[in-house]
Amino acid sequence: MIFRPATPADAPALAKLGADTFVAAFGHLYRPQDLAAFLAEVHDEAAVAAEIAGNECTHRLVEHESALVAFCKLRHPTKFGAYTDARDPIELGQLYALPGHTGRGIGAQLMDWALEVARAGGHDAVLLSVYAENFGAQRFYQRHGFGKIADITFKVGDHLDPEYLYELKL
Repeated sequence: MIFRPATPADAPALAKLGADTFVAAFGHLYRPQDLAAFLAEVHDEAAVAAEIAGNECTHRLVEHESALVAFCKLRHPTKFGAYTDARDPIELGQLYALPGHTGRGIGAQLMDWALEVARAGGHDAVLLSVYAENFGAQRFYQRHGFGKIADITFKVGDHLDPEYLYELKL
């Protein structure tokens, strides 16, 4: 396994990985038109390229046998700042792995990276949202010290999912 930062050349593969991991985990929850609208907005190659090139997001990629299999994305400033009393929180925007690459410690290594980046940047909290029925992810985040601070929603097309906002104070 190779852990590395994203480069502009990674945009096509990262957009595909983002879409593939989202569909594998959650695709069954949505009407086809809602899922298609979400993927076209969030996992579009141009949108991913803009994130990589911009200053708000930092990506960590995981390669196995020359293919991307997992990634983590940090965002600063966070869109969840109104929910916390933290002075300078950072958001863990995504932490996804392809099926077959979970349960192998990749997520824990990506979380270690995210927390190291947050601390090195002087952030006093990490925020993330998690689907209300994604119990495995909730247990993973709780093992890393995160706790629920709010009920929020997550929009996929015209569909609103119930989500929990989690926070880890640093």
